[in-house]
Amino acid sequence: MSSFTNPHAMYVFEMHNGKQKLAYGESPEDALDILRIRLNEEEMAEIVPDRYLKISARELQKYIHNLG
Repeated sequence: MSSFTNPHAMYVFEMHNGKQKLAYGESPEDALDILRIRLNEEEMAEIVPDRYLKISARELQKYIHNLG
């Protein structure tokens, strides 16, 4: 199946420590599911799941300094 039929986006999630976490997926929930594969429970607990921004690749430079 082509990836064009299920478009993906980048999401920047707020974290309790003041940093942000970048994730990629079809939706914010999908992006969090992908992060759960990569991160351990302690790292996932830092993410605030309902505080996120959907960003484009062009906007990534605005957020790169605060990613954690």
